[in-house]
Amino acid sequence: MAEQKTYPMTADGKVKLEKELDDLKMNKRPEVINRIQIARSFGDLSENSEYESAKDEQSMLESRISTIEHMLQYADVVDSNNTDKDEVSVGKKVTFKELPDEEPEAYTIVGAAEADPMAGKISNDSPIAQALLGHKVNEEVTIAIPAGDMKVKILSVETA
Repeated sequence: MAEQKTYPMTADGKVKLEKELDDLKMNKRPEVINRIQIARSFGDLSENSEYESAKDEQSMLESRISTIEHMLQYADVVDSNNTDKDEVSVGKKVTFKELPDEEPEAYTIVGAAEADPMAGKISNDSPIAQALLGHKVNEEVTIAIPAGDMKVKILSVETA
């Protein structure tokens, strides 16, 4: 039997998923069920766009609930304090600069479920994070990106 995939995440990320799951089950699901009941009261379901729309929303909602439940069941909460303070790991903020002389960039490496690049949070599955994980301050790392290899130097690592 194949090994079950785990979902690395920070403790904050797990709490966020638990809150989202609770909201979906306690608030969104009853709203969608109510929409379906109202749409059914309109009569002929074969030409009822309100009914179809509500059923589509219900399908997406149930899919998201199932996904979150699965992720939480196989969550691997990473404690970044268990790694060397200068080592890049999930849950840490890493600052690096592209060599030879680009401006420094900083990202917090999080689990895929928590990723939000616009907020400076990148997935541990991203090419940048994959290349940086396990490396330490002052190391030079080559990152394979679609445009070609990028060489960076790690400037700092801190617990997020």
